[in-house]
Amino acid sequence: MPRAGAGKDDPNIKGGQHEDGSGDRVIVGRVAGVYGVRGWHKLRSFTDPPEGLLDFQPVEIDRDGHWQQIRIAESRRHGRGLVGRFDGCEDRDAAARLVGCEIAVGRSQLPPLGPDEVYWVDLAGLLVENEAGETLGRVERLIETGAHDVLVVQGDRERLIPYVRGEIVREIDLEHGRMLVSWEADY
Repeated sequence: MPRAGAGKDDPNIKGGQHEDGSGDRVIVGRVAGVYGVRGWHKLRSFTDPPEGLLDFQPVEIDRDGHWQQIRIAESRRHGRGLVGRFDGCEDRDAAARLVGCEIAVGRSQLPPLGPDEVYWVDLAGLLVENEAGETLGRVERLIETGAHDVLVVQGDRERLIPYVRGEIVREIDLEHGRMLVSWEADY
């Protein structure tokens, strides 16, 4: 399933997923820390594959509630993660000021989806109902587990529902904001 807007057990998928109300901004990563002394950062990607974050130009970063457009000047894979440097960020002090900032792109920058594909960002908030017509709650977030992704559905209680299209997730209706699952209320 294409990921944009959420990472492994990322809490940021809540409530419409990182969009600022305009419906055009989707969070694709976060500045996780500083890397070295020349203005580089450790970057946490919420895209699949993780290197997809580096394909977006320009990006926007959230600095104290204000979004600003910025370019990724240099970047590369580093071990199992990513590192990069933003334009205008030349030393460790400048890099430290951006730690914790979310990285977003305009929805129009996301690659087109194939049939039966959805972005994680679009699943947040969907009403989840089972085949018996029972409402189980709303998708709060997704967890990437390796074997398959898991929907965290919050209703009268929290439910963890495997995201297996066809077998468990029967239908996703983004237009009407609902998801039909083959899952009993007492599971």
